[in-house]
Amino acid sequence: METKNHPATILVIDDEAPVRESLRDYLEDRSFTVLEAESGRQALDLMNKEAVDLVLLDLRMPEMDGLQVLRVLHSVFPQTPVIIVSGAGSLQDAIQCLRFGAWDYITKPVQDMGLLQHRMEKALERSNLQKQNDQYQHHLEELVKEKSSAIVNENEILKDALGDTIRVIDRLVERKDPYTAGHQKRVAVLADAISAYMNLNQNQREGLFLAATIHDLGKVTVPSALLVKPGKLTEPEFGVIKQHAAAGFDILKEARFPWPIATIVQQHHERADGTGYPLGIKGSEMLIESRILAIADVVEAMSSNRPYRFGRGIEATLAEIQRGIGSIYDPDAAAACLQLFEKKQFLFEEWRLV
Repeated sequence: METKNHPATILVIDDEAPVRESLRDYLEDRSFTVLEAESGRQALDLMNKEAVDLVLLDLRMPEMDGLQVLRVLHSVFPQTPVIIVSGAGSLQDAIQCLRFGAWDYITKPVQDMGLLQHRMEKALERSNLQKQNDQYQHHLEELVKEKSSAIVNENEILKDALGDTIRVIDRLVERKDPYTAGHQKRVAVLADAISAYMNLNQNQREGLFLAATIHDLGKVTVPSALLVKPGKLTEPEFGVIKQHAAAGFDILKEARFPWPIATIVQQHHERADGTGYPLGIKGSEMLIESRILAIADVVEAMSSNRPYRFGRGIEATLAEIQRGIGSIYDPDAAAACLQLFEKKQFLFEEWRLV
């Protein structure tokens, strides 16, 4: 894995010299450039002088513990991925680290160095994609500024450019969670069909389609192991998963889209009776676009197969929607969705390979 046309530079922060030496030997054998720090303060001083692509951080260190270092790194170097490698942690420690900005969490002693390398490479891929997207968006903004005086229909050009940016973000999400590749696209297509059936105006349909295309953006903050875990999630694990709607909003809220995309993404797990998350709002407190997206998301997710479970099929899924009309799902949006499938004006099978 290389970044910026040179081997990735890894900073190992651990107060135990044998651990640092073991990681350094393994990583250097695989063409990584390795820097070492035995304390948090030494690490922060080093990062102010050297370009670092990824940090491996121990939690239990004297003077300045790993959580304190993590908070500073997340604040000062937000684009540098941090993977916690700790031998004295619990599930609560892992959850707290993820909330403070860690990209992943691995316990030591590391029995499978190949797994560590895989997690590092995935983190570097995500980091590079985010940097590329930032550069792309910056270039896009500069291009719009330069050309604005000569553009007759600036609003339409800007919409097209923002649509391109959203498609870049969509690819970023799918890199994080390949098992649901195509999920966002299929949800967007169904949401658009429902919004057309309900006669939403063209501007609302455009905003909904683009929001649906990246509605799971916040999952880039969720460990991959939780996204594909077979069987029932524990309550703390599900709590981490549930943060993705709010995380998506936080990522998008500063973007000046001509549609309420951040809010649509934030509300796509809210429910008509107020039992959803993250806000617990209900009914008309939700945007109509969010109410449509909530149904499209459930229909696609429940009816589709995943590597860790079989889909319930479209008939069983629609029966579930029917049972939830008015309590869980918006009555108008749910009725439109059911009508689309009953009249065969929408066939999901056509979108399985999108």
